[in-house]
Amino acid sequence: MSTTAPAARQGQQVDVRGPRFAAWITTAVLVVVLAVATVSTTVAGVLLAVQTAVFAAGAALGPRRSPYGLLFARLVAPRLGAPTEKEPVAPLRFAQLVGFVFAAVGTFGFLLGADLAGLVATGFALFAALLNAAFGVCLGCAIYPLVARFRAVAA
Repeated sequence: MSTTAPAARQGQQVDVRGPRFAAWITTAVLVVVLAVATVSTTVAGVLLAVQTAVFAAGAALGPRRSPYGLLFARLVAPRLGAPTEKEPVAPLRFAQLVGFVFAAVGTFGFLLGADLAGLVATGFALFAALLNAAFGVCLGCAIYPLVARFRAVAA
């Protein structure tokens, strides 16, 4: 459990290449889920449940300590030069939370026999992951300022 104050956490920055690397892995996993769903929605649901857990870890722990973030830090980052661009952690954590929601809906859809719901939710998650991976556009990050403003007003 982190003892860092929320205000301090909001000021943290990460190398933009880490979240994009994670988005590429996520894209590949979600493509496999959709391909497997044509054969077995149960297996697709189990695979998507694993990705859901990865999203949950990213939302709870942040991009550096998420499974794909650790993979990037240990295997990829040492082979790259110093980061030239960084981005804030808070919007990335929110994006992982949004991914978690879509993946959870998809998982339950596949496992409970609502195949169309599973396919649609997985498709939305895939679209967002691919957009981030290929073009560097993080939809959750784009929505985050609006959500942060609502939270500030509510407080």
